[in-house]
Amino acid sequence: MSEPFIPKIIVFCCNWCAYAGADLAGVSRLQIKPHFRIIRTLCSARVDPEFIMYAFRKGADGVMVAGCHPGDCHYIGGNYRTRRRMALLKSMLKQFGLNTDRFRLEWVSASEGEKFARVVNDFIDRIVELGPSPFGKINNRDRRRKDEPISG
Repeated sequence: MSEPFIPKIIVFCCNWCAYAGADLAGVSRLQIKPHFRIIRTLCSARVDPEFIMYAFRKGADGVMVAGCHPGDCHYIGGNYRTRRRMALLKSMLKQFGLNTDRFRLEWVSASEGEKFARVVNDFIDRIVELGPSPFGKINNRDRRRKDEPISG
C-alpha cells in the first residue's frame, strides 16, 4: 500500500504585508492546511529566482512568493521587480520540465488573513492534484544511490 502524498511547499512571505497576513490568519484561527513552511523575507524582491530553483532542487513540490499589492511596497518598487522576475522564472520552469502551476505569485496585504488562508489552501490543493515534483523523485533516487553500499 502506497503512502498518501504529503506535499512540501515553501511560501516566501514579505515581512510587511504577506507575513502579517499569515499572522492575521493564524490569530484569527482560520483553517490552513499544514503542508507548507514560511520563509520570511524583508521584501518579495529579496526572493532571488535562484532560491526558488534551489527549493525545487531540494524536493519542494510547490513554491509560492507572497508580497505586498503593487503600489503598496514598503520599499516603493520591490513588488514590481518581483513581478518581472517571477514572470521570467515561470518561463524557465517550463524549460526545466516543471509544470508552471507548481509556482505561484500572490499579493496579500496585512489585513487579508482570509485571503492568505484561501490562497495557500488553494495552492496546496493544486499541488496535491499535480502529485510529487519530478525533481523530488530525482533527489530521492540520488539519495538512495548514496545510501547503497559500495561494492568491489
